[in-house]
Amino acid sequence: MTTGEHEAPEEERDYSVRAVERVCLILNLLQESVDGITLNEVAQTTGLPKSSAFRYLWTLENHRYVERDEDGGLFRLGLGFVGMQSRHLEILRERARPSLERLRDEFDETANLGLLDGDHIIYLDIAESRRGVRLAASRGDRDPIHCTALGKAIAAQLPEDRVRDLLRDAGLPKRTGNTITAEEAYFEELTKVRRLGYAVDDRENEDDGRCVAAPLLGTHLPVAISVSGPSSRFSLAEAKKVAKTLIEVASGIATNPVTA
Repeated sequence: MTTGEHEAPEEERDYSVRAVERVCLILNLLQESVDGITLNEVAQTTGLPKSSAFRYLWTLENHRYVERDEDGGLFRLGLGFVGMQSRHLEILRERARPSLERLRDEFDETANLGLLDGDHIIYLDIAESRRGVRLAASRGDRDPIHCTALGKAIAAQLPEDRVRDLLRDAGLPKRTGNTITAEEAYFEELTKVRRLGYAVDDRENEDDGRCVAAPLLGTHLPVAISVSGPSSRFSLAEAKKVAKTLIEVASGIATNPVTA
């Protein structure tokens, strides 16, 4: 008898690992739900006891592949999976693009969509001002959270402990003479952002740059939109006027679904 005579053909062998299959099932379930899923849904779909399902989710959360909404008890894909081509961000960009273009056309300045990625802001989409002199980043560029309006708008919605961790990882480097470089001063700024509903970068990231941003509160992602321009023409008074529109636009992006 030759070796392997009674072994199953290669195509019939099952090399699957049950624990890995369950992880894949959970991740597929999360991928299909933009709004999030409950622990009960995970347990029912996987056939796991709730205690076991929670352990899987807890482990994935520890590695940033899952995030939990403490208020609603929902689980979603975490930033470990928030890549530039993820379904969640594609949907978000599709929602946001017309609004970014509207903001650009209404105020004749650059409109931005930004996401917290690690301890920095990454620019997901930009509707660049048509003016010859303009303030504009490029898609995929990264900026600090402590000196940008996008960063402040997002940080103001995060737990204080998490923000402190982010600041300690990234520091508060001085970008201009107006940059906030003290941690407690930054938290005072975030209190103001929460009260007003918008954030301002007043020449804190660039010497001749001013930006105003509002968070997208209903998306379950750490994202915000902003309008930015050269401070020589985009005054603080103008930024405050833009803020009212930004808050309205942000609310629309967060609540209006994408149509096929």
